[in-house]
Amino acid sequence: MMTTPSATEVAPSDFIRDAVAADLRTDNFPQIHTRFPPEPNGYLHIGHAKSICLNFGIAREFGGICNLRMDDTNPTKEESEYVESIKADVNWLIRDWADHLLGLKANGQTRAEDASEAEPFYASDYFDQVFEYALELIAKGKAYVDDLSPQDTDSYRIAGKESPFRERSPNENRALFDQMRAGEFPDGTRTLRAKIDMQAPNVWLRDPILYRIRHAFIALATTSKALPTRYARWNSKCIGLCTSGFCKTSTCLVGSRINTNSPV
Repeated sequence: MMTTPSATEVAPSDFIRDAVAADLRTDNFPQIHTRFPPEPNGYLHIGHAKSICLNFGIAREFGGICNLRMDDTNPTKEESEYVESIKADVNWLIRDWADHLLGLKANGQTRAEDASEAEPFYASDYFDQVFEYALELIAKGKAYVDDLSPQDTDSYRIAGKESPFRERSPNENRALFDQMRAGEFPDGTRTLRAKIDMQAPNVWLRDPILYRIRHAFIALATTSKALPTRYARWNSKCIGLCTSGFCKTSTCLVGSRINTNSPV
């Protein structure tokens, strides 16, 4: 439910809050649940503060919860030092106005209702689940393995030109994706891309990259979820809500299009 502003308080209004209010009026969702998902590759800055206030602010206004979730999908740039710094900064910024809305999980688990020892959520907690979603997109012909170089991928997208590997069969894509995940190809040689529309006016919707190959190791949160040294790196920024700059035209639209074709 929504909190009632005081007589002197003017409730903020923007397209995100309007969408949340509309969902509550139609009972689309039982509870508002937002998240603040920083990548632990550095210290927080003023842009992160805006996102924290937006996500925790919406949770507060609409009686919801806001998860703290580390977007640990690029292990070559992430450190536990940044995880601890982010936790401290978030707790400092939400103190006395939204600290009771902070969503955490039990150590080593993906979620918990009541955790005595709690930690942030981690994107890598869901790698197996996201891998299954990728397989579903491949089976539906909604994703394909691409052999274009990073430079050619960018130039083809800018030109609205389809990759010569775009029409691979689901069976071939599945076999190649399994090899990607097994670490059988060098870094950067193949990607998994969503098959959307290479003529889309919004360049972000021109077959965005979902997985890249990165020979690395993830073990930021718990040893139980550590991945092999070779794996297909999930590009998590393609699945989710973009809060930076109240964006309506970039990765948030990509996530919307992907969610239409899978239960992400």
